[in-house]
Amino acid sequence: MPDSERPMRADARRNYERIVATAKDLFTTHGADVPLDDVAKKAGVGAGTLYRHFPTREKLFEAVYRDEITVLADRAFVLHDELPPWEALEAWLRAQVTWVVERHKLATILKESIDSGSETFQYCQKRLREATGVLVEAAQEAGLVRPDVVGADVLRLGHGAGMAVRNCSPEDGERVLDVILDGLRA
Repeated sequence: MPDSERPMRADARRNYERIVATAKDLFTTHGADVPLDDVAKKAGVGAGTLYRHFPTREKLFEAVYRDEITVLADRAFVLHDELPPWEALEAWLRAQVTWVVERHKLATILKESIDSGSETFQYCQKRLREATGVLVEAAQEAGLVRPDVVGADVLRLGHGAGMAVRNCSPEDGERVLDVILDGLRA
């Protein structure tokens, strides 16, 4: 959601969410050069509505990236609440690797379009580190993860594993994850 002092009306919020979801699908399928008018048309909104929410292509990229990262980070908090510490960390790492494999092209497009010093990029980085940190700390408190591991380590390992296995068989991917998980154990 955009940062503003006044909350959006329900219809405006629905339009915003529809535009972001549609843009995500079109960017994933057709790349970053999809005409924004095509995004508006497929989202079922007028071009004016799209440009009111996203005055530039970069603003739409930022919203899509923020949405992707928010969903991924929220998954870590849900896992933390629903599973024992080790199972939550393992499920999160698998979810992160799957995200990297499935969203590689979209993530590359989005990261290339967003300045690494931008508020959006900083927000996303912080959100992922917090989410992963919660899982790592819970597993450490249970004596299951090495004490020298931090959330950022797990993020890097998950990203690296996803990049390494994106063109491999599922069995290869599972083996890489098993090696990483064994390395994290206390």
